[in-house]
Amino acid sequence: MSLKKQFLKSKPICKVTFRVSASEAEGHKKAYLVGSFNKWKPELMKKLKDGSYKLVKDLEANQEYTFRYTLDKKVWINEKEADRQDQSEFMDAKNSVIVV
Repeated sequence: MSLKKQFLKSKPICKVTFRVSASEAEGHKKAYLVGSFNKWKPELMKKLKDGSYKLVKDLEANQEYTFRYTLDKKVWINEKEADRQDQSEFMDAKNSVIVV
């Protein structure tokens, strides 16, 4: 997994690339990104030729967002490169947090 942040000079927007590695996704058919930026509705990530999954989101700068990945909508995983991990208020798990 990995995160890449790219701040735009012309607008208060950060382009964030979310990626699930092929090894993390192995044995799964689809990967989704869910978080506070999409009201926790799964967004299908694009499968790349190398077997990894990727999704680019434009996020408003100077904000914090919580998120997780889900594989086949069954397995939940966190981003190891997130800015931090916070306890979820809805389940006994942690959410990844990105600060942009």
